[in-house]
Amino acid sequence: MANQPTPRRFKTDMPQIPGLSAKPESSQPGFKPVRLIGFLAGLIFCLLCVRWVMLPKATEPAAVAPIPQIEVPAPAPDANAALPHATEAEPGVASVEEMVKPWTSKDFFYKNRLSGENVPAMLIRLPTGSANQRTGYWAFSLNAPFGNCRLEYIAEMERLKTDYGFLAAKHPMVGNPCSRTVFDPLKIMNIPGGVWVRGAIAQGSDLRPPLGIEVEIRGGEILADRME
Repeated sequence: MANQPTPRRFKTDMPQIPGLSAKPESSQPGFKPVRLIGFLAGLIFCLLCVRWVMLPKATEPAAVAPIPQIEVPAPAPDANAALPHATEAEPGVASVEEMVKPWTSKDFFYKNRLSGENVPAMLIRLPTGSANQRTGYWAFSLNAPFGNCRLEYIAEMERLKTDYGFLAAKHPMVGNPCSRTVFDPLKIMNIPGGVWVRGAIAQGSDLRPPLGIEVEIRGGEILADRME
């Protein structure tokens, strides 16, 4: 048998379309870092926006009302501070000129030399005796000898009648409002021990007259010398 020619195999190619190129069989998209950076930047921006929204907003501080100023009244002046204080170094309590008129009275304090206490006292100008003699005055403690009562000088006759029931008053008296005892500045009383003291009891149950304070006249000044 004669040698027959080997048939030629032809590979059929896909028809080519003008203007288009054939797609590679395997084409994987390459890694592009630009896209990743853009994605991360957008994510960070979103997180920052969320955080800004959630942050507490600063508000204007509320106006604080001014504290009202309270005016504290000044303390009233102490009337006792203006009164004379008779001490051993300065015993003066009044002048003769201001005590010339009978039944004139003046309050003062006498410092007890034994206890150091400032004892409330009173000086009365008597209608008897001279203004330049100590017999024309009566000074005494306003503290009642017994108890805690304070004696008072009563120049109104009507008060002696209404408050003390003393109807025989013809001149000012000294009274004890606690016991309603009345003392007569013009009379002297003998107390136990043979001592004569001024301010005899005209009415009441007190045991003795007020504690007397001896006075001296020196250079027109009345001095509270010592208390019995």
